[in-house]
Amino acid sequence: MAPSTSVSPMRPPGMTALALTAGGARGAYQAGVLKRIGEIPALRDAPSPFQIIAGASAGAINGAAVAAYSECLHTGTSQIAYLWGGLTADQVYRTDLRAMLGNAARFGADIALGRLGRAGRVHSLLDAAPLRALLDRELPLDGIARAVEARQLYALAITATGYHSGKSYSFIQGRAGHPQWRKSRRIALRAPITVDHVCASASIPLVFPPVALDAGAGTAWFGDGAMRLTTPLSPAIRLGAERILAIGIRCRQSEEELTTEELSDNSGGARATPPQPPLAQICGTFLNAIFLDHLDADLDHLIRMNNMVSVYTEGASHPPEMSQLREPMRVVQPLVMAPSEDFAVVASSLLNRLPSSLRFLLDALGTPDAKSADLTSYLLFDPAYTRALLDIGYRDAAARIDEIESFLRKNEQTWRVHRGEAGS
Repeated sequence: MAPSTSVSPMRPPGMTALALTAGGARGAYQAGVLKRIGEIPALRDAPSPFQIIAGASAGAINGAAVAAYSECLHTGTSQIAYLWGGLTADQVYRTDLRAMLGNAARFGADIALGRLGRAGRVHSLLDAAPLRALLDRELPLDGIARAVEARQLYALAITATGYHSGKSYSFIQGRAGHPQWRKSRRIALRAPITVDHVCASASIPLVFPPVALDAGAGTAWFGDGAMRLTTPLSPAIRLGAERILAIGIRCRQSEEELTTEELSDNSGGARATPPQPPLAQICGTFLNAIFLDHLDADLDHLIRMNNMVSVYTEGASHPPEMSQLREPMRVVQPLVMAPSEDFAVVASSLLNRLPSSLRFLLDALGTPDAKSADLTSYLLFDPAYTRALLDIGYRDAAARIDEIESFLRKNEQTWRVHRGEAGS
């Protein structure tokens, strides 16, 4: 789906976008892909090839970092990989037993006493204060404004979900005159991106607490951007992207294998009823519905729209309803990276790396089979796990590096002319 439009001084031509959505610790995979891209010789010491960056959930962390380091792609992607490679649980949430037990006691009191005990004091499973401190220390967000001023970056969009309205809010820092929108479920607001915007977008529902942000008319509470961002490519498209590199976190091969197992008739005999899924598996499926399903569906929709637009731009007459569109359509070229390995299987082999306090809690939810250990794959903030995901992302990008380089450099000269770095 490609609303947009004639090129103007406000909307430069030939823009390439980076679209990132992820969930929790799985964001390390994106960092691995980006690290390999940053090593492409033609891009290594050059400004970022991404004029538009759209991030949600853990992708907001990676996207904000790429935007902040727009001056040099290699420096930014190396720093992102370094951050993920050394990440520990106590840098993301409080892991001490006292904090966990205190939260559990308050939750138990809320259930037991209800209104008599002023219920509602517990807002999340974990306290994510350490993550905010880490990002405040490690993300040089002042680089975003410099990149916009230098015309290295057109816009950065960080998406979070409003807990009051349930709508998807994209907070945008970019060039003057960048598009804004207000749809039935999606709102775009101009804002200087702060650590709070990034933390709100990465606040996994139930697991991490809501974050207060200025929503224009006042302060509101926000959570993970992936919850209501059912079309994760949309912010980049609306901002004017002509090509989008999207990095997903779903292993398609594993998905097909699980589907085949679920539909299997066990060689024609009476099919045995599998064990009822434990609560941990149900929670993992819930998070998958938020983080994994939307990108594939949006990509399918974009391909269908591209096919339709192509038909009507190759000489066929336009139907009346197309000529009356407020947002004329255009073809947008996507390139999607997806993991070659199942992160749930990787996480299941490293369960002993979870903090003992969190492992105790997850044990109470039951133990799913290895291929369904999705909940752990989102919460396992440990160098052994994040480095494994970094390596998978790096290898996946290396296997397609020629295709990626060609895609990113397709309109390089057009953008250099716009930045004033080359003659027309």
